[in-house]
Amino acid sequence: MKFTVSSSALNNRLSVMSKIIVANSSLPILNDFLLTVEGQELTVRASDQETTIVAHLPLIEADENFCFTIPAKSLYDSIKELSEQPIRIELDPDTLAVNILYRNGTFNFAATSLNSQDYPNLKPVTEVQCELTINSQALLKGISATLFATGDDDLRPVMNGVVLDISKQDVTFVATDAHKLVRLKNTQFSGNVTNGESSLLILRKKPLNLLKMILAKEDCDIQLVFGQDSWMMNLPDYSISSLLIEGRFPNYNAVIPQNNPYTIWVDRLTLLSALKRVSLCSDEASGLIRLEIKDNNIQISAQNTDFSTSAQENVACQYDGSSLIIGFKAAFLMTMLSNIDTKDIIIKLSDAARAALVMPGENKEGEDLLMLLMPMMIKA
Repeated sequence: MKFTVSSSALNNRLSVMSKIIVANSSLPILNDFLLTVEGQELTVRASDQETTIVAHLPLIEADENFCFTIPAKSLYDSIKELSEQPIRIELDPDTLAVNILYRNGTFNFAATSLNSQDYPNLKPVTEVQCELTINSQALLKGISATLFATGDDDLRPVMNGVVLDISKQDVTFVATDAHKLVRLKNTQFSGNVTNGESSLLILRKKPLNLLKMILAKEDCDIQLVFGQDSWMMNLPDYSISSLLIEGRFPNYNAVIPQNNPYTIWVDRLTLLSALKRVSLCSDEASGLIRLEIKDNNIQISAQNTDFSTSAQENVACQYDGSSLIIGFKAAFLMTMLSNIDTKDIIIKLSDAARAALVMPGENKEGEDLLMLLMPMMIKA
C-alpha cells in the first residue's frame, strides 16, 4: 500500500492541523493523524474531540484505497524540513510499519497504526438554527478583530470564545474578558436564521485560531452551518466541525456607554509607538500607564517605583474636552491599536472611572468596529 504526494502540499496541511493535536491526550489515537487514500485524493484528519478538521489534497499517484493512523508529531517533523519534491509513503499491511521515501533518504516508523475506526469524524450539525454565507476575508476580519479580547476564565466559559450574533440585517462578532470588549458589525453577508429573528452563538478559540491560518490564503464565499450544539463549514481544501460553547452570553450592548462626550483624534501609529516606549517603565505587576489629555496633547507617563524608573512622552492630538487624567493597562491599549488598520483613531471618553471607546477614524464599507477598554485606578 503506497501513494506519492507533493511534500510542500502535505506540509502546508500538516502545519495547520498540527495545532489541534493535544500532546499526551487521554485518548492515544488523538495523538495521531488519520490518513485516508481514496482514488487520487488524500484526506488527513486531526481532532481533539471538541474540534475535528479534515484536509484534502491531490495525489500524484496511489495504488489502492486504504487508511491508517500515524503519530502527528513524527509525521510533521519528518516532512517540514524537506524541500519541494515528490515523496512516497508506504504502509506494510502485515506489520503496519510506515516508510517515507524522499529524494535522498527515508524515514521509517514501526507499527504506528491504531484502529482507524476509533478516530473521531466530523461532528454532524443537528437541529440547524441558522446558516451564514460570508466572504472568507470578511470572516477573517471578524475573527482577527475580536479573538484577542476573549477571556481565559474557566469559571466563565462563555467569555472564552467569540460570539456570532446573526440577524437578518447584520452579523456581529463580539468578544470580551470583562476588562476589554470588541464588537464588529458586518452587513455584507447573506444569512438565514431558522428560528426567530436572530441567533447568538459562541465559538471556541481553538478552531478560530485554525481558521485564521486557513482564511489568510482564501478569497471566496463560504457557508457556515450552526446547530444546537455544534457548527460546520467547508472550504476548498478543508472541512471543520466543532462544538459550540454552551451558556448565556451577557448583554454586550448594555455595557457600551452611549454618551462619552469627549473625543480624541490621534494618529494611530504615533500613539502606539509612544505607548511602546513609555510602557517599558510601567509597573510590571499592573502595567499601568497614565494619560493626561489637554490642549490638543496627550501626555503619556509611567513609572516603576521598585526600580526607580519612569518615562514620559507627548503626542499631539485633536481634543474637544476639558482636562482629563485617565489610566489604562498598557498591553490592552496597545493590542487594541495593533488590531485597527486605519491611519487615525478616535477615542471617546467620559471621565477617569468610566469605559473608553476606541474606534477607527473611518470604518470600511459594511463594517462598524468598536472597542471598549475599562480604565485603571491611578493612585494619588
